Amino acid sequence: MMTAHVVRRRFLPHISRCLTFLVVLALDPRLSLATTPKTPDCRVEAVDYKGWHAQQISNQWVQLIVVPQNGGRLMQVTFAEHSYLFVNPKLAGKYFPPNSSQWFNYGGDKLWLLPEGNDNEQEWPGNSDVLDDGPFEFRKVSEGQHCEIELTGPSDPQTGIQFTRTIAVDATSPRIAFRATMKNVTGHSVEWSMQSVSQYDTSAPGASGSDQTKMNHDFWAFTPASRSSSYLNRYHVRFGPAENPAVRVRDDDLFMVHYVHMAAELWVDSTDGWLAVVDGFGQYAMVERFRYETTRTYPGKASVIFWTNGPEMRLNDDGNPSLTADPDASPYYLEAEINSPMCKLRPGESCTLETEWFPTRAGREFHGATDAGILIRPLSASTRPDGKVRLSGTFGVFYTGYLVARLYDEHGHAATSMQVAEASPTELISLDTIVASPEKVSRVSIHLVDERGVDRGALQEVRLGQDRH
Repeated sequence: MMTAHVVRRRFLPHISRCLTFLVVLALDPRLSLATTPKTPDCRVEAVDYKGWHAQQISNQWVQLIVVPQNGGRLMQVTFAEHSYLFVNPKLAGKYFPPNSSQWFNYGGDKLWLLPEGNDNEQEWPGNSDVLDDGPFEFRKVSEGQHCEIELTGPSDPQTGIQFTRTIAVDATSPRIAFRATMKNVTGHSVEWSMQSVSQYDTSAPGASGSDQTKMNHDFWAFTPASRSSSYLNRYHVRFGPAENPAVRVRDDDLFMVHYVHMAAELWVDSTDGWLAVVDGFGQYAMVERFRYETTRTYPGKASVIFWTNGPEMRLNDDGNPSLTADPDASPYYLEAEINSPMCKLRPGESCTLETEWFPTRAGREFHGATDAGILIRPLSASTRPDGKVRLSGTFGVFYTGYLVARLYDEHGHAATSMQVAEASPTELISLDTIVASPEKVSRVSIHLVDERGVDRGALQEVRLGQDRH
């Protein structure tokens, strides 16, 4: 049996320390045990958006607006206060039930099917049917360090397809991850391709957002053209004028579209797995990445499609060209479309299309995209008379962190590496620096290392020239 003396000797010192700790807590609230839980680093919450009942996914970098009722659309993406997607002001806040004889173009980003057409049951006639305009069920999957939502569409009896889509962001970057699933809900085999359709706003910036009465004359789209393309000009004009001065393949093998207000549909059998849209006026870019599957067949051989919205060029009865006055041609937007390979699905089977978006800052030039960011002014590296190395170039990056220069000697051995600039997706990085090297250097690469120390890859690697300055 424990006596009172033993109790005092064993426990009073502990009680005394506890009382001291409580006094400290009272004097310094920062040490309180009953702290308020931290706000999640990324959030999913219901919002009103232009009159729609919407869901917002957000972190410190991006805000995504999803409208489940309107075909599960991702209606808007905002990064550094810049909104990327076209939202039709005439249909803002509205919803129309599926109607295969009409098309309600709300804007935003959505899923479609290929091949399109109405000649047989192996083609999708489009318009605002169940797939395009049916209400999707919404489910919040996670929130906090990783935010993810799931959108499940209705089953379409005509095509036999049901779409499910997840959209996710992490707390640490502006990267947006998509996973689209196409399921055969019939009792027979079907074959389709999924298409991610993103309508980018190409109107001129106004005082309070976009001004759909004026066009942005400095808006561009890019994707690498294949050197072994199946198309005659390394791209295919599916619709619109065959001779289009706004479209070409550059000497650096980039297929380029300069947005003009004229209807055109352009197919590209690009194999590098990315496309980019660049607003040169506002200096913002969005890079969409995908995995090209070399052993599978793509619809019409196209992995990427661009559509420039505008009036259609037609010949009248006298053979003179004229532009149509279709009201759907009025809005200024460009569609960037990524196709999945053709999927032949038996009953109950599914296939997926995974893509990811990277918003970043841009400039008036564009010279390509890598895993780490975009090339605005390509990297230049030269050896000075004193043996030091001059580095210059302008980049947009996908992650926060810093740029590291890796220098290699003439035998390909690593000579040295050093941090040369801080990096943020919200800021252009204009590199102009001189670095010392302990050995003779033959080439250099610039890598992006994120704030957690993860190497996100090279922005560019070049051989050294001679500095004439």
